[in-house]
Amino acid sequence: MLNLFRHSDEADLERILAEHAAGAASISDDGNSHEKAFRNLLQALPAAIYTTDANGRITFFNRACIEFAGRTPKIGDMWCVTWKLFSPDGTPLAHEDCPMAIALKENRQIRNVEAIAERPDGSRIYFMPYPTPLRDETGKLIGAVNMLVDITTRKQAEERMMLLTQGVDHRANNLLAVIQAMLRLTKAATAEEFQAAFQGRLSALANVQRLFSVSRWTGASIQRIIEEELRPYGSTRVSMIGCDVRLPATLAQAIAVSVHELATNAAKYGSLSGPSGKIDISWQIDATDNLLLHWTESGGPQIAAPARKGFGIDAIDGMVRTLSGRITRQWKPEGLDCELCFPGIEA
Repeated sequence: MLNLFRHSDEADLERILAEHAAGAASISDDGNSHEKAFRNLLQALPAAIYTTDANGRITFFNRACIEFAGRTPKIGDMWCVTWKLFSPDGTPLAHEDCPMAIALKENRQIRNVEAIAERPDGSRIYFMPYPTPLRDETGKLIGAVNMLVDITTRKQAEERMMLLTQGVDHRANNLLAVIQAMLRLTKAATAEEFQAAFQGRLSALANVQRLFSVSRWTGASIQRIIEEELRPYGSTRVSMIGCDVRLPATLAQAIAVSVHELATNAAKYGSLSGPSGKIDISWQIDATDNLLLHWTESGGPQIAAPARKGFGIDAIDGMVRTLSGRITRQWKPEGLDCELCFPGIEA
């Protein structure tokens, strides 16, 4: 079957076929060889082509019609070789209202319409018909020829593009919402501190978006997210344990920003502020599908619980709350011990 995109080529072929079919139908008996040659030509074409008389009864169909319709039509059937027809919106289309019937009833060619054919096995084909009236030398209607062009691949590509566009729009809106939330949660004493904090969080989001792009938006690896955020501090100072889990966009963004803030605080005040401090990170999915992420600092300067919440703590708490998660902190002398829990994650 043809699977074409250029409507002008299809229309030109249909016009040529109509001229030959009209000539074959109007010649005398001594031109039978010409008609036979023409029908052989139609049989060789990969497009589904059939003809009818002026009343709409099928007089000829080529082999491609059998493949197209998923059945063998019968000479004398009315209007169309297909089993069932539907409009593009999925509503049933009676054969007496199909484009071929309209072309014969109104004695005019039909162009730029689409329809859906259903085969007896239930499979469906999107197609464009090209019904064209046949007239004799006096202009009298003597029948019609129709070519059915399979556009299923094109329609599927259009649907994929629509889904892709909707997905991009959805992700863009989600990302904008996250950035707006980060903007509200980012506080600082000076403009310079605000710029540094906000840029760091944006960089964390950018890393997540890059990971999603690499995975073709199937999910971002939690291990890769953590590795990217902690790469500047060196592999010898960071220990990671956990099965790799692919995270959806909103959770991946929350993990990235949270790890970024934890690492920033560790570099300023915690284990990463000295030469021998380390960080141990582990994660797992528990029996109720919660994602648990455990952050433990050691080897840094002795710390105590802060007298007031810092800006980084506010940012982490805000991100966790937006996903109905929870966070616990223990300010031990040897370093911060922090656990984040996010509900409803499947391994």
